[in-house]
Amino acid sequence: MSKVTGDAFNVNLLQRVFTYVKPYKRIFVWSVALTLILAALAPVRPFLVGYTLDQYILKADYNGLIKMSILALVLLLLQTVFQYLHTLLTNTLGQSVIRDLRINVFNHISRLRLKYFDRTPIGQLITRTVSDLETIADIFSEGLIAMIGDMLQVIVIVGVMIYIDWELTLVVLLPMPLLIIATRIFQRAIKKAFQEVRAEVSNLNTFLQEHISGIAIIQYFAREKQEYKKFEEINTRYRDANIRSNWYYSIFFPVVELISAMSLGLLIWYGSKNVLLKPLDVEPGVITAFIMYINMLFRPIRELADKFNTLQMGMVGADRIFSVLDTQETTANEGTLKPVHLNGHIQFNNVWFSYNQDTEVAEDEYALRNITFEVKAGQTVALVGATGAGKSSTINILNRFYEIQKGAVTIDDVDIKQYELGYLRSKIATVLQDVFLFSDTIFNNITLNNPDISLEEVIQAAKKVGAHEFIERLPGAYHYNVMERGATLSAGQAQLISFIRALVYKPAILVLDEATSSVDTETELMIQHAIENLMHGRTSIVIAHRLSTIQKADQIIVLDKGEIKEKGTHQELLKLNGYYKKLYELQFSSVGIAKD
Repeated sequence: MSKVTGDAFNVNLLQRVFTYVKPYKRIFVWSVALTLILAALAPVRPFLVGYTLDQYILKADYNGLIKMSILALVLLLLQTVFQYLHTLLTNTLGQSVIRDLRINVFNHISRLRLKYFDRTPIGQLITRTVSDLETIADIFSEGLIAMIGDMLQVIVIVGVMIYIDWELTLVVLLPMPLLIIATRIFQRAIKKAFQEVRAEVSNLNTFLQEHISGIAIIQYFAREKQEYKKFEEINTRYRDANIRSNWYYSIFFPVVELISAMSLGLLIWYGSKNVLLKPLDVEPGVITAFIMYINMLFRPIRELADKFNTLQMGMVGADRIFSVLDTQETTANEGTLKPVHLNGHIQFNNVWFSYNQDTEVAEDEYALRNITFEVKAGQTVALVGATGAGKSSTINILNRFYEIQKGAVTIDDVDIKQYELGYLRSKIATVLQDVFLFSDTIFNNITLNNPDISLEEVIQAAKKVGAHEFIERLPGAYHYNVMERGATLSAGQAQLISFIRALVYKPAILVLDEATSSVDTETELMIQHAIENLMHGRTSIVIAHRLSTIQKADQIIVLDKGEIKEKGTHQELLKLNGYYKKLYELQFSSVGIAKD
């Protein structure tokens, strides 16, 4: 990962940003060309003013004055048009670059392993893909290209001033070392301030995302005042960081104005003395032109510092963005197999798995230990056990959300790593206990915007799982917007929609992860029929705390602390008088349900 250093800018980082400019080479070339043209035109107007004063106004040449006025007007119009085009093109370039970058960042984030999201706040990633990217756009619209234009303008103006009167130019530039020193001090101070601002923006976004998402918990436990105080502290730090950056500006700009005034004072003193003592040496038009040049000289120099810091902010943003893009925590997709048909014969062979994916794993860090079992095509296997036994870990590695350390997992006698990753996951439909619905229509939540799935297919699937009637009663039916996380639906309705989603993707393997644990008993009975339809003809893995839902499974596997303790059918496990029977008695004896 590249780092922004104390240097003016990191060349390698800039080069990497500019790789995204290649598709817009023509826009970039025109932007640079207009920058050069504007820099060349900048000193012309003061020169014309001074020349007109000496050659036409003082000599009372009215016709010449009219001609020069027309020429000045044409020049002003040209500068206006060129400046408009320059601003338009540089902003277009910047926005085009961050559009492509944002797409790349989102695409990369969507492919990262779940482990990355386990330790990375969502608000931080939002900051990276939104506000940090905006600072990169400023590199083009207000940063690098604008800096080049300002530097060229300074060079051209100084060159024209030397051409007109080199002695007067030297006098005017005497305070320039003071400006260079002040600018350097300002650059170092403001860079640190901007880094603090960006860090606090990230903290603010993270806090807001987490607390707005968990607002119900805050209200349930009456934590509004305490969380308000935390937010106030973060917001205060953000305010203070901004104030510090503004404080540096409030010092720097007056210093620039003071140095500019010093140059102007030296010009008036030296020029007036020469006009009075040696009238032919320095003409009034030259003095007038130099006054205009001083304003034009110090304005870009002052803005150079500001634009330099815009560039620095873009560099900080780019460094953060590329740190995300350089994250290698993606699942290796080296497999190429995409068979037309997948039977769904699953085998776990001596599988050892730990969520610690980066370093050597200690014995007590394994979430799964020597797991071996088989699910034949079309069979249903149930995983039971206490919380933390390893049930969810089993389906996580089947989907290759995490990689195993030892052993092998195969489907149809082929290691899952040999299947193309997208193909593998498309053949495994997982229905989770915590159903996630996007702020979109029911139809789009079911199809996930897959254009290959028609409304007719969705309706047929909804009828199979018994959800068609309640959907039809909603305003807009399948085009009803469920709002964020399906807030306008009950838990049972959301679960039924997740069943439809699984069914329309026609998976070979179905995983039900606590699919009925978040609904009441009446709703659970209602969706049992839906589950049976969903499981028919498919290899199914069912995870459930409620043992009533898995008594018909072809095989039940009892997990405890990552190890398989028992395997068999419901009746076989009861006869073992072991782990399963204890779980069974705890659940059913307490509610007076007769045992089989």
